[in-house]
Amino acid sequence: MAKELIFGHQNPDTDAIGTAIAYSYLQNKLGYDTEAVALGEANDETKYALNKFGFTAPRVIKTASNEVDAVMLVDHNEPQQSVSDIDKVKVTHVVDHHRIMNFNTADPLYYRAAPVGCTSTIMWQMYNEKEIEIPQDIAGIMLSAIISDTLLLKSPTTTDQDKEAVVSLANIAGVDYKEYGLKMLKAGTNIADKSEEDLIDLDAKSFELNGSNVRVAQINVVDLPEALERKDAFLKAMDEASKREGYDMFMLLITNILDSDSEALVVGSDESKAKFEKAFNAKLSDSEVKLPGVVSRKKQVVPPLTNAFEA
Repeated sequence: MAKELIFGHQNPDTDAIGTAIAYSYLQNKLGYDTEAVALGEANDETKYALNKFGFTAPRVIKTASNEVDAVMLVDHNEPQQSVSDIDKVKVTHVVDHHRIMNFNTADPLYYRAAPVGCTSTIMWQMYNEKEIEIPQDIAGIMLSAIISDTLLLKSPTTTDQDKEAVVSLANIAGVDYKEYGLKMLKAGTNIADKSEEDLIDLDAKSFELNGSNVRVAQINVVDLPEALERKDAFLKAMDEASKREGYDMFMLLITNILDSDSEALVVGSDESKAKFEKAFNAKLSDSEVKLPGVVSRKKQVVPPLTNAFEA
């Protein structure tokens, strides 16, 4: 059987990297020849989780077709979020928890998607269905992914399946998920030593919304006022990135993980800003607005933006 690469989206988070590792282990147990890789360097939070459970970060690839003919995707399906030459390889498997958009294949494939808080929750279900034992380290990295995506089960994306998976995986991994989870999340909130340019690209995704190219980035912090002291520098970096990459709107969501509130910074045309205000029923003031309780890009940001841009 020819080798396949497994990877998550660009600017990978803990779910993208952790689930790729877990899926590669599962598929290899089932007879496939796979390798978990990444489309970018691991962030601080992910590095903390990898180190905790004894993993080396997957190697980073820029293209896939020079290595393999087929790939498996986790935690994404939209082509603009995938490897740059996704059109030159065959996608044989997808495991995801996001909307399906601009995705098509020439051949049938395995596609598993569910509206849960994290792709690793689906992976946990797949291990159980296949009756394959989850090793302690794999359980730990899957647990980390769910904690990350659900903000320690506080995000509105959290489902009963996520909660059940967390309890089960924490037991296998041998950790107190609340204590470990808070330490892991805090590990990802150190922004002082990073540039604005790096921060707006650290966890960012592009979406095609009715012909508009919309970029949505998110950073997690424990001190929101401190982060907003860099507002002007953030806006400048976002504006420069928009001009360079052709974004019609760039939104940065700065989320306080301790109280689950966010502040949004937005750059773009007057028309796109008006659509943003319509989406959140909130008025921008000097390119800034408070978004209480908004922590999930997938559930609380992209859907209202999609509706506003398509109206």
